[in-house]
Amino acid sequence: MAQHSPARTRVCPDCDGFPVVAIDTGTHLPDGTRATLHVICRRCQGTGTTTAPAPVALGHQERV
Repeated sequence: MAQHSPARTRVCPDCDGFPVVAIDTGTHLPDGTRATLHVICRRCQGTGTTTAPAPVALGHQERV
């Protein structure tokens, strides 16, 4: 019996599929925990995937 393969998704080239990261600022909060920043990839908006690029029309160019 044939097995279905999962749909191929395009991984974002900017974040390489890791769209949200936590960056340690090095400072401590009053309760003793570290302050962190959560940064989201600007290109994919935190999804980790991108859409396929629009196809390029290949036509012949006329010489003038």
